[in-house]
Amino acid sequence: MKIAQRVQQLPTYVFAAIGRQIQALQAQGVDVIRLDIGSPDLAPPSAVIQELCQQAAREDMHGYPNFYGLPVFREAVAAYYQRRFNVTLDPETEVLALIGSKEGIYHVPTAFTDPGSVVLVPDPGYPAYRNPAALAGAEVYLMPLLRENHFLPDLDAIPAEMLARARVLWLNYPNNPTAAVADLAFLERAVAFARQHDLLLAYDNPYAEIAWDGLQPPSILQIPGAREVALEFNSLSKMSNMAGWRVGMAVGNTEAVAALARVKTNTDTGIFKPLQYAAVAALNLPEHWLTERNAIYQRRRAIVTTTLDRMRIWYTPYGATLYVWAEVPPPFTTSALVTELLQETGISLSPGNAFGPHGEGYVRISLVQSEERLAEAMERWERWLVGKSLGIPLR
Repeated sequence: MKIAQRVQQLPTYVFAAIGRQIQALQAQGVDVIRLDIGSPDLAPPSAVIQELCQQAAREDMHGYPNFYGLPVFREAVAAYYQRRFNVTLDPETEVLALIGSKEGIYHVPTAFTDPGSVVLVPDPGYPAYRNPAALAGAEVYLMPLLRENHFLPDLDAIPAEMLARARVLWLNYPNNPTAAVADLAFLERAVAFARQHDLLLAYDNPYAEIAWDGLQPPSILQIPGAREVALEFNSLSKMSNMAGWRVGMAVGNTEAVAALARVKTNTDTGIFKPLQYAAVAALNLPEHWLTERNAIYQRRRAIVTTTLDRMRIWYTPYGATLYVWAEVPPPFTTSALVTELLQETGISLSPGNAFGPHGEGYVRISLVQSEERLAEAMERWERWLVGKSLGIPLR
């Protein structure tokens, strides 16, 4: 048996590798506090769970679902976009249900690139933007997200020879992993850039509802002209604490939605029907539920950043996403800090370079533990760092 070269060259997904290390430590009795993966620890609202149970009890809910999403689900997505972003969508032609947004993200290179095409990907960025492109035979061009540029890509710095072959421009704000937020002026430039160079602007927007301090992250579709070039991905994973439910959507340009749907319908079926009815309930949650949930993340972030301040570790200042993007303190490299911290304290962080070369020198801290566990994790880290500086282990 021979394994395809494309698979042999495909890197192991970072969280799968971290998970194996953690399992080995836990088998040795180590109390690991996971601050690496961005899986919400909070439960969905009880009304959403009740809707799932009620629909799953029906006898007519267990056959193959509609490829494109039930009409009631697509209508609920359109109503949400109208209410939240003042964006009008046609549920029939501008909304596509996805088995989690990652499914649609994976299909983008198949739908929009040919061998030798270029996909423009943020660095650091979600690995699912670049790895499927390589599998499809496309070339990936990494756009550096630099601290001095507020973690926004310099679109004008993309080489002309890359732009000539480029088909897709990936953007993601609020950003994973940096937690950066893009303003409307940058998004207007991005839309104009995509129109000028005939690009699909693939906009990943799963953190729009996780923000505080007055932030209201936009949809790319709010920008004039975006409907001509943009396909936005969203999901209920982070929005409604439903990561394991795998419910997402792609919305936007009619031609782009149709192309993605053609790939999808040849790949799988649709979302389990009771899940779609539950998703309708999730898309209609009262505003106060989101506000109260986000207040939890805000308090958790404060626990992390207060300790980082004491350790004199720089971090991005934005009040959005599930993450804190923090600089690696000297004399550590990213890999050394993450490895030693896990082995010696049981604290698991995401190494910044797992998201791309320009993530070197940073770590991502996920706010997916209780306040008590976060406080314990940060106390372990601080004592460990003080002990390192003194040359004396502090437990």
